[in-house]
Amino acid sequence: MHERMSPPAVGGTSLLVMFAVLCLTVFALLGLSSVQADGRLSDAAAEAVTAYYQADCQAEEILAALRSGTVPEGVERDGSLYYYRCPISGTQTLEVTVRVTGTEYRVLRWQAVPADQWEADESLDVWDGQLPE
Repeated sequence: MHERMSPPAVGGTSLLVMFAVLCLTVFALLGLSSVQADGRLSDAAAEAVTAYYQADCQAEEILAALRSGTVPEGVERDGSLYYYRCPISGTQTLEVTVRVTGTEYRVLRWQAVPADQWEADESLDVWDGQLPE
């Protein structure tokens, strides 16, 4: 006599467990990709802050030279006003304007600005809201 072997029954509980494992795997992969993206973002933010403070330190050194009476290379002068720039990154520059009168000085501008002038992209024909006649 042959005994018949029945295939293993895949019941509702087994399907539910497989679905739960699949969902947990997907959530784990999504969490991992989110952590990696956050890591890249925090690295970029740290680099930006470091670059800013390096430019700030350079600007402070130039200011100290101006206060001592020497005008470093790259500093423009217009009467008692001195203008200079310190690069932060390829896209930003720290612009400084200082008024020096005798032994007194006053910082008029200490601002991070875009390195290049913004130019509008006029290559797309954008609808201006007027209906054609």
